[in-house]
Amino acid sequence: MSTKPAQGHAEIIGAGISGLTVATALGQRGWSVRLHERDSEIRAIGAGIYVWGNGLRALKALGLHDEAVVGAHIGPVLESRDHRNRVVESIPINSAGRPEVRTIMRDRLISTLVKGAEAAGVEIVTGSEVTVSGSAGELVNVDGESVGGGADVVIAADGVRSRVRDRFGLTVCHDHMKQGATRLTVPRSDDFVPAADRDKYIEYFSGRRRVLYTPSSATALYVALVADESDTAASKVPVDTDTWVRSFPHLETLLRSLDGVPARWDTFEFLKLRSWSHGRVALIGDAAHAQPPYLGQGGGCAMMNALGLADALSAPGAGPVEARLTAWEAAERPLIEHTQQWSYRLRLLNLIPDAPRSSLLGLTGRWKGLGASRMRAALAVPTGADRFDGAAA
Repeated sequence: MSTKPAQGHAEIIGAGISGLTVATALGQRGWSVRLHERDSEIRAIGAGIYVWGNGLRALKALGLHDEAVVGAHIGPVLESRDHRNRVVESIPINSAGRPEVRTIMRDRLISTLVKGAEAAGVEIVTGSEVTVSGSAGELVNVDGESVGGGADVVIAADGVRSRVRDRFGLTVCHDHMKQGATRLTVPRSDDFVPAADRDKYIEYFSGRRRVLYTPSSATALYVALVADESDTAASKVPVDTDTWVRSFPHLETLLRSLDGVPARWDTFEFLKLRSWSHGRVALIGDAAHAQPPYLGQGGGCAMMNALGLADALSAPGAGPVEARLTAWEAAERPLIEHTQQWSYRLRLLNLIPDAPRSSLLGLTGRWKGLGASRMRAALAVPTGADRFDGAAA
């Protein structure tokens, strides 16, 4: 760290998807990078994850795609089912001209990104809980003591509870939503759903509850149980399988398999900031643009935006860091906020009674304009993807 490269030095707070992606991208572009993770080790929180085309293109740009998708599941269709298990919406995927998606285990994605960061020369420091003390990006620890210095840019990827964001008062809207999900992973079984459905991605609706069925490998199934936070029986951990079986009797075998499985309940959150940067400090990922998971775009948007940030910071002759951050936000924010708004609006499906919701889903599934709008991020090419050459890094 004693010799400063031509591109500069970056300090990054948080080793989640966005932090690891931007660290890797900057390292490959000639920056020296130090990445701080407050936990004693980098761990994946959650179960399976959807990686749509935009996220896959970001991984390809970093040379990490093939490693990340080893064992991934490639489903043929996204389906929505009503309370009687009838298909009310069907979206073909992963075929010519269709949106592309892979579902993988989150720990697979994180471990791949860690390897990419290390290969790019990123210094990863675990057990390092830091924040910033000013717009110039001075890092301090929890005791207020200075931690290094001389960073050209500080990037806060410290999650939805970001201390850096709150330090600068950047929040315009932070909605702690009334809905959330219990997430679990179980071994796949042929008994869970009929043979014709086993490889599909299926979202089942019943009243104000949803069950998301997501194969994430040949052997692992990711299940999300979505409900109102006030629905104490549905949001209970460990899972109260009896109450879920009453809502989804056709899924009883699957739901009974969740008995005693380690689970986690998370209330969904939505964030909008007045700015994604302050001075030479930038915010990315859930710290800047958290969204509910109804589009499966939290990880994809994080990787796409992280790649765009690294590209903006590394552009030749683009002026001071503050100007580069302004240009980055102007380029990336419209698509990210479009995706956030779609995810946020889809929460309303929980509030609509079964019959009209089924009719609405059937209508939107046939309206091509709505489908294209909903899939805009999935079909996007991340900024600078063609200028990265991670495979050669």
